[in-house]
Amino acid sequence: MSKYYAHETAVIDADCTIGEGTRIWHFSHIMQDAVIGKDCTIGQNVMIAPGVRVGNQVKIQNNVSLYAGVVCEDDVFLGPGCVFTNVINPRSFISRKDQFRKTIIGKGATIGANATIICGHTIGPYALIGAGAVVTKDIPPYALFIGNPARQDGWVSQYGHRLYFNENNEATCPESRVIYKLTNGIVAPAAVPGN
Repeated sequence: MSKYYAHETAVIDADCTIGEGTRIWHFSHIMQDAVIGKDCTIGQNVMIAPGVRVGNQVKIQNNVSLYAGVVCEDDVFLGPGCVFTNVINPRSFISRKDQFRKTIIGKGATIGANATIICGHTIGPYALIGAGAVVTKDIPPYALFIGNPARQDGWVSQYGHRLYFNENNEATCPESRVIYKLTNGIVAPAAVPGN
């Protein structure tokens, strides 16, 4: 008995690894040598290419293709129709498989619906990329980026709430009550209530 669920229309190639508790929905294709962690949700019409690595508790919404070179760390959310590339200058008549560029989506990051991530960049942990944004550079942890090309529009907490920093460069997440500190353009949790 399988430790994961795959809808009858899903295509699961041999020699891929799928973690316990993962659910794969209609018309999705998991290709050989792909690795998917535990407790993931793979929506309808998702393609995961050979060599792609997906961590634990990742949610991939409908109509997303993850091409060779993409790595999603734990707890990543990929919105419907978001797009990843893996070659900077593709041509149909030139094979550039030896030029794939790695794209890393850090732990807990969110990529909004229909966003495009140009290959070769790292999205920092807990960053939030807005719907329709086009990412052309590395994104710092906890950063909020929107637009085309994507530009920074603030900072967010681990829970995804916008952070408003005071004169001491501290902000409190309204949901978790965790305090964040902004130091030299870098945001990090400074204190957890009760600790």
